[in-house]
Amino acid sequence: MITACEFGDINMREVDFALAKSCSYMKFDYKIADMNELRLIWEKNIADNPGDPRWPIWRDIYIGYNEKQMATTFIVAADGVPVGEGTLIQSPECGAAIGRPEIADGHSVANVNALRIDKRFEGQHHISRLVRMLEEYARQLGYSRVTIGVEAKEARNLAIYLHWGYTRLVSYYIEDDDSRLKKSKNPIGTVLY
Repeated sequence: MITACEFGDINMREVDFALAKSCSYMKFDYKIADMNELRLIWEKNIADNPGDPRWPIWRDIYIGYNEKQMATTFIVAADGVPVGEGTLIQSPECGAAIGRPEIADGHSVANVNALRIDKRFEGQHHISRLVRMLEEYARQLGYSRVTIGVEAKEARNLAIYLHWGYTRLVSYYIEDDDSRLKKSKNPIGTVLY
């Protein structure tokens, strides 16, 4: 449990002062989401993407994965309110992994998926902490490798994933006209896909 924000190398001129001040009093928790928290974070995702019909579909899919124990979603909660998430895909039957055992195979390879954080909390290492928890959880489940995906055009995310140790390219494919890279970490750590 973290009891205050860590601003690290954030340029305070770019951070709203009121947020910075209030953030220092916030309590952050990192944990597996219960069904209520999962529904709350997905309702936030839908509200943040008005008019995009894919988000309610994705909500139903990811809640189903969690209910069927095909995936496990972790959250970042600020004062008890979910503000970020990441999902560990374990089953090769989950959308991102179907037909791609190098991404998630259900026994030795799992996939870090759907990493998101409220813009107010970006750059404060919450997603880094969450990814470390996902990796540790994968280790506890017996996985020896973790993969993570990034769109080729997302240079910032790619740099972050490389920094985290996801350095081995395991897959490259085109999805919805976007190039996707999948990387992995061996031992558990990092793989981009």
